[in-house]
Amino acid sequence: MTALSARRLFAPLGPTYDRYSSLLSFGQDPRWRRFLVSRVAVGTGDTVLDVATGTGMVARELVRRTGCTVVGLDQSTEMLATAAERTRGLPVTLVEGRAESLPFGDDEFAALTFTYLLRYVDDPAATLRELARVVRPGGTIAMLEFGLPRGVWRPLWELWVRVGLPSAGRLISPGWHDVGRFLGPSIRSFWARWPESELLELWRAAGIADVHARRMSLGGGIIVWGRRA
Repeated sequence: MTALSARRLFAPLGPTYDRYSSLLSFGQDPRWRRFLVSRVAVGTGDTVLDVATGTGMVARELVRRTGCTVVGLDQSTEMLATAAERTRGLPVTLVEGRAESLPFGDDEFAALTFTYLLRYVDDPAATLRELARVVRPGGTIAMLEFGLPRGVWRPLWELWVRVGLPSAGRLISPGWHDVGRFLGPSIRSFWARWPESELLELWRAAGIADVHARRMSLGGGIIVWGRRA
């Protein structure tokens, strides 16, 4: 799926996204986002770029936990409208734009976060280089993505994404039904193309050092982080 197709898929879901992303992940998505933010070493006076900010969940957690200023970037006008409502009064600036071509200068941010992004870009290697470009040397770059559980947990995951998730989505709305059918194949396809070891090499090749990965929730989520070399 291209970035444009992803935008169309998720555009109608902004007002309900926070609630149902938590519900359909059994409460794990907010937990993953909190851990993502815990990897980012910034404070008051720093500005963090949150790419694919969506409804601003990570942006809000960054402000809450660190007191930093956040610039949230997303390609979806609809998602940004929801983010604007939910970050009102916070030091968060929202910008419409694409991760593949960021409208910012080199070394502009103290750190950068991104969530569920690389599955939707044509060239993850080039996108990672572009993300690293706008972070100051030494600054943290951290991502959250869905993972593929291993061992005994994989069949249970397959049952959920093949049957449970589409069925639950159908009960919510046609849009969530479409997302429920889409996610399983999207996650499988991404990790078939970019196994974890190869993905981490992409990070290093993009000029990101000290790269770490943490599997969360029996492998259902993965956090990757490092620092701009």
